[in-house]
Parts: sequence; C-alpha cells; structure tokens
Amino acid sequence: MNDSLETLRREVLDRIQESASEAEIEQLRVEVLGRRGRLTLLLRGLKDLPAPERPRVGEQLNQLKREIESRLDERLESIKAQAKSQALQGQRIDITLPGSRWERGGAHPLTLVIDEIIDIFHGMGFEIARGPDVEDDYHNFQALNFPKDHPARDMQDTIFVSNDRLLRTHTSPVQIRTMESRRPPLQVIVPGTVYRHDDDATHSPMFHQVEGFVVDENISFADLKGVLTHVLRQIFQRDAGVRFRPSFFPFTEPSAEIDIQCVICGGSGATKSGQVCRVCKASGWLEILGAGMIDPAVFKFVGYDPEQVSGFAFGMGIERIAMLKYSIDDIRLFFQNDVRFLKQFR
Repeated sequence: MNDSLETLRREVLDRIQESASEAEIEQLRVEVLGRRGRLTLLLRGLKDLPAPERPRVGEQLNQLKREIESRLDERLESIKAQAKSQALQGQRIDITLPGSRWERGGAHPLTLVIDEIIDIFHGMGFEIARGPDVEDDYHNFQALNFPKDHPARDMQDTIFVSNDRLLRTHTSPVQIRTMESRRPPLQVIVPGTVYRHDDDATHSPMFHQVEGFVVDENISFADLKGVLTHVLRQIFQRDAGVRFRPSFFPFTEPSAEIDIQCVICGGSGATKSGQVCRVCKASGWLEILGAGMIDPAVFKFVGYDPEQVSGFAFGMGIERIAMLKYSIDDIRLFFQNDVRFLKQFR
C-alpha cells in the first residue's frame, strides 16, 4: 500500500509541475480528487481494509490529499501570475509613440442658426418662451381660430397621439399659453421643434420653427415690416430686398408671406455663368416666412380686448433658413448624423 501511494504521489506531483494552463490543472484536480477520482476511490475503499490498518492508511491518504490540493493551488496561482505578467508585457505603453488625436466637436448647423436668430431677437428686446411638444387641440388649433371643421386644419398634416392630443404642428400654441398667463406688453419669441406628417427632400416629419409675437397698444403692420426686414437682413448678413405678399392664416388678419431676394443669385434669377438659378427658379425671390396682424378672434380666446391692444405674429422655419445660408439642397442631411457633413460647420 505504501509503495502504491508513493507511486501515485510522484505521478501526480510530476503532472502538476508539467501543467501549463488553468484547464490542465482543473482536469488533473477532477481526475485525482473528483467524485470518481483515483484518490477519492482509495479513500472510499478504506472500509474494505482490516480494522487495525484503517487509521494508519486513512491518515496517509488524507495527508496525500492535502499535499496534492496544496500543490494544485500553488501551481494554479503560478500559472495565473505568469499569464498576467505576459499580458502586461504585451500591453505595455510605449510613451515615445504619438498620442491619439481626439476629434473636436461642434454645434449642429440647426443649433447654430437657432442661436443666431435668438441673439438677433434678444438684441431687439425679445424674451424667449417654451412650451410642450405634445399639445391639446384647443391650444394648437381652436384658440388660434381653427374651428373644428376649418379646411386649414388639413394643411397641417397633423400627427395625433389620441383624440384630443397631438404633436404640435407649429410653435404658435406657446403664443396662446403666454397670453393666457400674462398681460401686455409682450415681445416674445418661441424656438422649438414641431411635427407634421411629411417627408421628402425639402420636408421632414420633425423640424424646427421660431414663432414670434408682439402685443401692445397701437402696434401696426409697419412695426411688423420694420422688425422682420431688419431680422432677415441680419440673418443673411446682406442688405437684401424684402417683399410682403398677401396670404391667409387663420390666426392673423391681414396676413402676408415674406420673401427675400435670392441669397444665391442676388435677385437676378441667374448664376454668374448665365444659367437659371435653381434655388429661386429664376424668380429672384425666396419665400422665407409667414406673418400677419394677430386676429381679434385670437385675442378674445385669451381675454384681451382687441379694441385696446393689437399685435403681430410671425413664424419661420429654421431648416429653410439653414438650407439657404449654407446652400444645402436636402433637408434630410440635417438628421442623418453624417460626420463628413457635420464637420463642415465646426
């Protein structure tokens, strides 16, 4: 028995020393000390030995078991330490190598245009107001003089959340909410995101607007023309011509579409090479925003006396302005997150 135990001991200790991986150590542990391991079977066979020999043989077997377990643990720790050392050597940083270059970020072109417009209006004494993206029908339509059966509702391509809830189709509901909570004089702009069921090269289901309105005593259409002419010339940084064409909006009367001389061809309708200007289609003018005097019906919804106060309101699409400022021909570029496109505006 002693000879067989010594033979087993030498064999197992030699294999432990030759093991080169954690997997080999684990396999050897199972083979010798597992439920059906060689040493485990010897321990179970103690019951078959004569009673006087059991204590001595049992002590020898347990001593061998403790020694094998200890050697297995030592060898496993040695293998782990060696693997860690090799990994650290392989990952060692060479401080003579040039550092990684971090890309410098920048504001999105739409953010640049919104910030610029806000700065222009802030310099004229306007304050900023915000409102919810999910609106109710009353603030988005009814209080802006859109009756339930008004055909102008069809122009909005509305995205409904529920029967009375919708994604706002313009930032004008904030005009109603502001007037409901405050009294004139008011001089406010409302930048924000709006939503309509529309999607092509020049329209997006989500886009941005800047709504603005002024309410006080004796506000006239001349005030509207002066403010918007100054703002458009500041946005495009040129003394361009501005014209006002009669139009219709349910919440303003009279209403107007405002055009600016084409920022590409300078209003000539043709490029320097004599080709027809593709942006203004040879007209020399670009439609840029809508505006008008606030309809007295709107004042009645918010509790203002239209005999005492008057005001004007306007709304401009940020994507439209950004496309003209930066000569961009597809609105979808703003939302594709193409780094090659965005890098141009850093």
